[in-house]
Amino acid sequence: MSALWPIIRKGLANPHRTAIIDDRDSYSYLKLIGGGLFVAERLDQATDKRHVGILLPTTGGFAIAMIGTWLARRTIVPLNFLLSRSELEYVIRDSGVDTILTAEAMLEYLGGPEVLPPEVTLIRLDELDTSGIPPLRWPPSVERDDLAALLYTSGTSGRPKGVMLSHGNLRSNAEAAIKHAGIRKADTFLGVLPQFHSFGLTALTLAPLYLGARVVYSARFIPRKIHELIVEHRPEIFIGIPSMYGALLSVREAKAEDFNSIRMAISGGEPLPMSIYEGFRDRFNIRILEGYGLTETSPITHWSTPKANKLHGVGRSLPGVHTVILDEHDRLLPPGEQGEICIAGPNVMQGYYHLPEETEKAFVTLEEPDGTRRRYFRTGDMGRIDEDGFLFITGRKKEMLIVGGENVFPREIEEVLNEHSSVHASAVIGRPDGVRGEVPIAFVEIEEGETFDDTALRQWCRERLAHYKVPRQIKHVEQLPRSGTGKILRRHLVPE
Repeated sequence: MSALWPIIRKGLANPHRTAIIDDRDSYSYLKLIGGGLFVAERLDQATDKRHVGILLPTTGGFAIAMIGTWLARRTIVPLNFLLSRSELEYVIRDSGVDTILTAEAMLEYLGGPEVLPPEVTLIRLDELDTSGIPPLRWPPSVERDDLAALLYTSGTSGRPKGVMLSHGNLRSNAEAAIKHAGIRKADTFLGVLPQFHSFGLTALTLAPLYLGARVVYSARFIPRKIHELIVEHRPEIFIGIPSMYGALLSVREAKAEDFNSIRMAISGGEPLPMSIYEGFRDRFNIRILEGYGLTETSPITHWSTPKANKLHGVGRSLPGVHTVILDEHDRLLPPGEQGEICIAGPNVMQGYYHLPEETEKAFVTLEEPDGTRRRYFRTGDMGRIDEDGFLFITGRKKEMLIVGGENVFPREIEEVLNEHSSVHASAVIGRPDGVRGEVPIAFVEIEEGETFDDTALRQWCRERLAHYKVPRQIKHVEQLPRSGTGKILRRHLVPE
């Protein structure tokens, strides 16, 4: 079950159809596959290692590098160019990569090739000779469980972990997402998510290529530019994270008619604030649809669609994906009860690279009421499933606070704070307290032109939250710490 075969089939059936448009070029399916053949030949000359690094921005070049690596029967290791130098070096060495596919502009962005380990061979795609007929080869035969990608998580604690995703994982997830959402060959995708991120890899690279559809990329998220691309290319599908949608609301010249081609505006990666949802709905007549997934699940497990969505929900499970809610004793909970979200299905990872103990702890085997035994991945997220099968996320298990014996999730408090007109974004963590065990402490970014008033914000919370959930203290910060994909990193916030 090769993750490459659907791309090859679409390429042979539609060789001259435009597959990708990026900041510098456009790529037909023939150009992608031809470029991949040249890359595969160069890789065979450069290394015999199984793992190949890809260090590229969101472009057609990434797709060529991915195709070429798979044609050479290797495993892609997408490298996060937003990591610190030491983190990037760790990922390169931990994965065993000795060859990296990159481009001159990417190296300049990083500060030059000297920022990478000296023993690594760099193959610059922009310098690769692709003249003439590419050296032909038959796509390799691979098994469902053969490793296709090694993606490193951002690491909520400690060093990043390599998530092993097989050809079967990636292909099943892309195909299930297409079926679940009713995506069509005629659809145009628009996205700016990095392809080193699992969402960017599956939803914005594999899914459109499997369909034979067209995808428009922008390597950098600049709100005005994204608006211009929407007007120019009239995409049916836009995929982003909540902060991107919030930034698009700041584009003054944007009008509702500019967005009327969009059938699905999809948000993932972090909770969608109501202020952004309502802003997009009221100004552009667009209802943002939330989805859910993790790197370990390839990543999509749930997806709200135009025909099946609920406010604050992240949709129903994709075909073939099984979702259960467990209590602290690993017992199945009924609909409506809150517990840890656990996922099983063909999209769930093979494990963590070189970390057998971490892998073992990440799974639980359950016998379900019908006698079926399944191995479930523990997501670490808390949530509930309603009677209609819709999933609602309530918070991270590890981030849950216990205030006077009551469970409190930061997300609930943040949602209330974000509704205040002066708050741009917020994050809540716990601080040890001798009386109540823990108390919530909030950090807020303030909207431009607004004034920070902690007394007013605490009063706002008192009117909307149980007393024990009201932040003991609210602090103003210029900017909350965020990951490369814009997710707020609560672990970097320290209470005084």
